[in-house]
Amino acid sequence: MAEGMSEPFYITTAISYPNGRPHIGHAYEAIAADAIARFQRSMGRNVRFQTGTDEHGLKMAQAARARDITPRALADEMSALFKQMCDALNVSYDRFIRTSDADHYAASQAIWQAMEANDDLYLDRYEGWYSVRDEAFYDEKELIEGEGGEKLSPQGTPVEWTKEESWFFRLSKYQEPLLALYRDQPDFIRPETRKNEIVSFVSGGLSDLSVSRTSFDWGVPVPGSPGHVMYVWVDALTNYLTGIGYPDKDAALGQYWPANLHLIGKDIVRFHTVYWPAFLMSARIPLPKQVFGHGFLLNRGEKMSKSVGNVVDPLVMAERYGVDQLRYFLLREVSFGQDGSYGHEAIVNRANAELANSFGNLAQRTLSMIFKNLDGELPALDRNEDDAALIRAVAAACLDETPRAFEQLAFSIGIEAWMKAVFACNQYVDAQAPWALRKSDPERMKTVLGTLFMVIRDLAIAILPIIPESAGKLLGQMGISADERNFAAIEDQSWYDALRSSGYKVGQPVPLFPRLELEIAED
Repeated sequence: MAEGMSEPFYITTAISYPNGRPHIGHAYEAIAADAIARFQRSMGRNVRFQTGTDEHGLKMAQAARARDITPRALADEMSALFKQMCDALNVSYDRFIRTSDADHYAASQAIWQAMEANDDLYLDRYEGWYSVRDEAFYDEKELIEGEGGEKLSPQGTPVEWTKEESWFFRLSKYQEPLLALYRDQPDFIRPETRKNEIVSFVSGGLSDLSVSRTSFDWGVPVPGSPGHVMYVWVDALTNYLTGIGYPDKDAALGQYWPANLHLIGKDIVRFHTVYWPAFLMSARIPLPKQVFGHGFLLNRGEKMSKSVGNVVDPLVMAERYGVDQLRYFLLREVSFGQDGSYGHEAIVNRANAELANSFGNLAQRTLSMIFKNLDGELPALDRNEDDAALIRAVAAACLDETPRAFEQLAFSIGIEAWMKAVFACNQYVDAQAPWALRKSDPERMKTVLGTLFMVIRDLAIAILPIIPESAGKLLGQMGISADERNFAAIEDQSWYDALRSSGYKVGQPVPLFPRLELEIAED
């Protein structure tokens, strides 16, 4: 196990804006963050994992008004759907935070007062372009022209000219400290393409940021300034501190901050790598260690959007394909950090070929043969070089290649290394032909099946962060206790003899991955 793995590890997703139902893009980020959290736990780290919903702002107020309900009622309804999505997808969060929570109001007001104490807030009038959809202010130079000649944000969303009294944050003061941050901590922003974009943006000069609104009241009140609510991104970003007890330094804050990783979509990198570190510098709070801006998940090449109407319900997909099959596909298919597409045929083919046919069938055949031919008993092993070579190949994948890739968030590369080890096991099965050995050399058959039992256990532990339910069921069928399902356990070669000596017997195995069918038409 790598040095330092016992240290705490704090990971957060971006909190989702619940002005509509969750779509598969929200699920993608939650699944990826969950895989990271599970992997770090499996490496022995004390993990804190937070997700949730970002419930304030003008968009929420407008969406509630359109339905003739209060913003709080809309937030309650929609936040519940996002939590339901996380639970259905087996997302192992420690806290599902809501920015309407009472402790979040207190934390947001505390960081505001800390910035105010540093003389970084002042009252003035704001006149400028604002995108309601992005909840973002834009300089004139950033705007683009729409097809009809109208002004649009860099994201292509409508903007409107806004005039109102506002508190401002002295963002311009932090231009050089931010550039120094990017220079001195080159991994603060990943991947590299996102970092280059932000460095270019900040190098072009920063204007002070309007950080309060008076045109609506659905937000965190600005302390000591009646009629003002905080700009939604001030309170939204503060959620990462709220969830670990800020401003109480005796709470989990002292244990888990600074965060190891903010996992976010590439469209909100600016807020997390310009505004957020500037707010923290102002408030004299240490900065997170890394912000990773992943790509978009595309529906047949198009970005999913509630306004476009191509949103896919992740619960429907999980019901259709299976939770683990969906998780596996998304992390296997897409190079993390880049955009990626999905479709029905791609999911079915990947799940059937790799999970059902390769790994699932390997486990099913091996456990069935032990159950039928050895009365479920684990045999003593008399290994030869073929057996030792397989064990070495699987160990290289499970202890080196796969965890090294997962540590770098390169899920597809890690799963590819794992899959090669699965293929090696199947090649070993074909070469050894234990069904033939049952008659020609039953003692050799025992060693082959015992060797396969050993490597299947290692493969299941290594892929557990990606397909936790299925791999967990397999390990349960194999008699592997919950506290032995981690990377340290893979290093322990004495487990097999200990399990064998305990009198454990393999029962009739249950198939893990039912084959998916292709006849369902694309939506």
